[in-house]
Amino acid sequence: MRIFLIFFYILSVTVSIALAEEQITDSIFPEGSTSLKFEVNGKSARSDNWMVVTANPLASEVGAKVLQNGGTAADAMVAVQAMLGLVEPQSSGLGGGAFLVWFDAKTKEVTTLDGRETAPSGVNPEMFLGKNGKPLKFFEAVVGGLSVGVPGTPALMEVAQKRWGNQTWSSLFMDAIYIAETGFKVSPRLAKLIDYDQERLKTFNSTATYFSLNGEFIKAGEILRNSHYAETLKTLAFNGSKSFYTGDIAKGIVNTVQNKNNNPGVLSLPDLYNYKVKEREAICTKYRGFDICGMGPPSSGALSVGIILGTLENFDLRSLGPKSAEAWRLIGDASRLSFADRGRYMADSDFVFVPVNGLLNKDYLAARAKLLQTGRALEYVHPGVPSYNLTNFYADDQSIELPSTSHISIVDSYGNALAMTTTIENAFGSRLMTPGGFLLNNELTDFSFKTNIDGVPIANRVEPGKRPRSSMSPTIVLKDNKPILVLGSTGGSRIIGFVVKTIIAHIDWGMDVKTAIDFPNLINRFGTFDIEMGAGLEKLADQLMELGFVVKIRPLNSGTHAISLSAAGLHGAADYRREGIALGF
Repeated sequence: MRIFLIFFYILSVTVSIALAEEQITDSIFPEGSTSLKFEVNGKSARSDNWMVVTANPLASEVGAKVLQNGGTAADAMVAVQAMLGLVEPQSSGLGGGAFLVWFDAKTKEVTTLDGRETAPSGVNPEMFLGKNGKPLKFFEAVVGGLSVGVPGTPALMEVAQKRWGNQTWSSLFMDAIYIAETGFKVSPRLAKLIDYDQERLKTFNSTATYFSLNGEFIKAGEILRNSHYAETLKTLAFNGSKSFYTGDIAKGIVNTVQNKNNNPGVLSLPDLYNYKVKEREAICTKYRGFDICGMGPPSSGALSVGIILGTLENFDLRSLGPKSAEAWRLIGDASRLSFADRGRYMADSDFVFVPVNGLLNKDYLAARAKLLQTGRALEYVHPGVPSYNLTNFYADDQSIELPSTSHISIVDSYGNALAMTTTIENAFGSRLMTPGGFLLNNELTDFSFKTNIDGVPIANRVEPGKRPRSSMSPTIVLKDNKPILVLGSTGGSRIIGFVVKTIIAHIDWGMDVKTAIDFPNLINRFGTFDIEMGAGLEKLADQLMELGFVVKIRPLNSGTHAISLSAAGLHGAADYRREGIALGF
């Protein structure tokens, strides 16, 4: 019987991978367009044992192998991240950073690990200002070494695995090493992103050469190999993450960043050597009797999600329903209020005071909710005053955060749950390919290019050792101290809205996890109400305009990956808008 089950598992994984490779969803960055839609029977994957959901079939497969062999969610994450850095290099990898939220089945505790990049010690406040004193254009700052922060992902992988893993560290890299050496088929999504970004990729010879075949940029279905990445993974596998932050890999990073032909940055060997992963207190807020737990500052994710949901708890969204313009008016303006607070107060709490308790205070949120009782779109949106005891007052942030990123959701056979959002920021990051075969992030451009407005400091300004504010929102939802939903998404600052939509759809509107993810995206951050093109709710545009909103119908390619847990078992679902899959056993 056991042999049959193992055979069935291998067969089902193989079939799922083959289907995914042939029917994956592709999109163009950043605007994108809807294309083929891939769903496994249009339903979530179901399991009584374990579940893994990632952004790429090969990544899900290696995670599934680890879990099937008795590994924990932390073990599977290492294998998944190693593979994602190869097959989805535009979104995450060793040259980037990540936030991890962990639920421990034994202790019933939620722990968060901050593997966010840090600003090098040599940065200065004017680094993103031109000679005229005005902020650089976004891609003037992004492309090259100027934008590169100290990567945190390799250190985070090892810290998490040492703490919660049970497999041999080196074994977790073997599949990614093998695929890096033998090659993988380039997916339609990766090929289209390469084509879209080819002018920037051509900026640096090593990057252009890697993504080219026979003198032309690689196409979907062609084989891509990365022997340099394989050697880097071998070094990590047998020497641990310290080998990334010292020695030849570190020297390769620094030489790439500081090269005078690469819009040079200031990242140094001491910056790499001194990098540390930080355990931070989870941000948990109540919503309809559920605990919504996520990553605190420097992520704005859990705080912003908590503010939106805490504001909306004052309204009956269930009775309004998911296709109600009134429901979306409330969600949209609650989001705008949250983003106003985000722009004023949220940054790395090691450097600035972030009024977490004040922003999540029920009385404060009830007062903000009263602003939504007019029945129309808010004409003006301003930050609130969550505490009159603030040690500092700040000007509003002016940073730009464009979408890329990847999200991993895992539940293991022991009942542990992991949500990790991982990124190199913009698609292809800084566009710098290191000698180690991985791209470097452009996370420093997540800082505000301006450091002050009329002499009033901006909380999210660049400073040595500081971690730039992020919108990544890895989230675990609990009921009675047990996880019922593990989720996160991609999409720049829209991540917050994608996560909120999925939670509301699941809790308020009773949708299963697959339906909740695939439900149309409607996002309002700064005033314009974006409605997802081709998803079926464009009809709300006229109604929302009548309520006073500026509306834009556009592609909104979220990448939400989630697992729900109930008496009916585990149900995992990948966003149909991307190319990921859920695998369980």
